[in-house]
Amino acid sequence: MAEDVQKHSVHTLVFRSLKRTHDMFVSDHAKSIAQDEESHKMKMGVKLKADYSAVLHMPVLKEGTERVSQLAGSMLGHYAQPRDDPDYLITGTHAYPSGPGVALTADTKMHRNPSEGGVHSMALALPPSQARLDASRTASSVGDIHRHAGGAERSHPHSTAVSLLEGGGTRNSTLARKAPTMPKPQWHPPWKLFRVISGHLGWVRSIAVEPGNQWFVTGSADRTIKIWDLASGKLKLSLTGHISTVRGVAVSNRSPYLFSCGEDKQVKCWDLEYNKVIRHYHGHLSAVYDIDLHPTIDVLVTCSRDSTARVWDIRSKANVHTLTGHTNTVATVRCQGAEPQVITGSHDSTIRLWDLIAGKTRATLTNHKKSVRTLALHPRQYTFASGSADNIKQWMFPDGNFIQNLSGHNAIINTLAVNSDGVLVSGADNGTIHMWDWRTGYNFQRIHAAVQPGSLDSESGIFACMFDNSESRLITAEADKTIKVYKEDDTATEESHPVNWKPEILKRKRF
Repeated sequence: MAEDVQKHSVHTLVFRSLKRTHDMFVSDHAKSIAQDEESHKMKMGVKLKADYSAVLHMPVLKEGTERVSQLAGSMLGHYAQPRDDPDYLITGTHAYPSGPGVALTADTKMHRNPSEGGVHSMALALPPSQARLDASRTASSVGDIHRHAGGAERSHPHSTAVSLLEGGGTRNSTLARKAPTMPKPQWHPPWKLFRVISGHLGWVRSIAVEPGNQWFVTGSADRTIKIWDLASGKLKLSLTGHISTVRGVAVSNRSPYLFSCGEDKQVKCWDLEYNKVIRHYHGHLSAVYDIDLHPTIDVLVTCSRDSTARVWDIRSKANVHTLTGHTNTVATVRCQGAEPQVITGSHDSTIRLWDLIAGKTRATLTNHKKSVRTLALHPRQYTFASGSADNIKQWMFPDGNFIQNLSGHNAIINTLAVNSDGVLVSGADNGTIHMWDWRTGYNFQRIHAAVQPGSLDSESGIFACMFDNSESRLITAEADKTIKVYKEDDTATEESHPVNWKPEILKRKRF
């Protein structure tokens, strides 16, 4: 026979539901139960007696006696033994004779506390420390200070500092705090066009300078790689083998190899002694956009339109890691010896710092709003810059802490380069080059070089730029099929080209 279900009013049911919900959420299950003082004291007393009874009552100096006895009394409760006993014995430590050749007897096995008189006589016999001598020499009463009007401080500036520090005070507390100031930018000489090199039949997309600074390499949309003499600008060699635009080139400083990647999904290793391809690295599923070599180990990192960066073992051609996580084209990759060893920038507007050993992301930087097309690592500081259409941003390694924005280059920034003098160069899609002071973010020069005769004005774009190893030349790869070389203006002075700097504190936005 079916039982009648007791009917309740809606009000009662809602109230019960509220009560159950309240009971469920009011109790914090992760919170530990409140500690009972009495049981905690007993537990600590037992632990002290069981584990530390041997070393609990070691001889101490008079200053610390009261503190130790109070602490032991409060922790041990009734387990603590009284400290009043003058013949209190330390029985837990190892027995040792009072001198060489003295046999251990029942009496010498037991160590007695030294008497207070003995401790004081020993302390008086010890030579005083230098710091204490300084302190006693300079410690003066308030009356003395008023009387001499600061003469003691003037006569012993060093020892006063010592006594201040020994007394627990700090020197900063006595000094007035300075108001924060904006640092003035360092003066840099302006750069001027030095040479225009033509020879490619398509857009010049990438540059790399050889470690010996004798020649440099360019990769182009005409599918060739050309090697140029740095001093004269003459063509030394052309390498063919790619079947589409060459998007990245890198020269090894550990072996006579040149590495290249392109929109044909290929990554090639060229032996420069034979000028032939000796290795292919297969694995990318789409166009390969950038390439970089690790400075200290034989590892190559490439990034691609397939949203991944791949780490290759140069010798075995093995794909060591596939760095996944970006959700769009990975446009740029940089390697360094310190952690994080790999940094990537992507069209998903994020920058990722990678743990090379684990093959996983250490940090993701999401401050940019537009595609990150380029990264530049500072050669001396532990910092780097990223370029995007919204801003150039500077970051601090190893966690990618934001430093500052460099605003004003309102274009799609394709490339960044920085030298040890603190000059940051940004090259954009509209053919403009901006020069910045790294420390302050001051834009000290803007260049828009004329296109090669016969080219359209719309073909002025900077795809890559790089300082040579002497940092006296800046090489740019451009859309008018030329390579332009810039150098510092030797005739410029601080008077002829002054720093026109107005600090814009309010514009230091994070995004």
